[in-house]
Amino acid sequence: MEPYVLIIHEVDNYEAWKLVFDQAADIRKAAGEISYQLLREHTSDCNLVHFSRWTSIAAARAFFESAELVQIRRAAGVHPPTFVYLESVESGTL
Repeated sequence: MEPYVLIIHEVDNYEAWKLVFDQAADIRKAAGEISYQLLREHTSDCNLVHFSRWTSIAAARAFFESAELVQIRRAAGVHPPTFVYLESVESGTL
């Protein structure tokens, strides 16, 4: 089963957040993030969904719950996020 993380959060400023997000690419990769997709509400640049695939749920939890990442989120203007840790059950194309 492939592990995924769904993060829903609001940011103060999308451009400022995206700069920090992009700068953190190496630490995300080193922590176990394999791929990601960013989505936002069509009416607001600041309401975001970060959907990512990970090497394991344990690796994702360790990363997202680390003190370092709490500081990075604070610096990036992220409001308290919602994390959902998921395992793939099935996928398909219609």
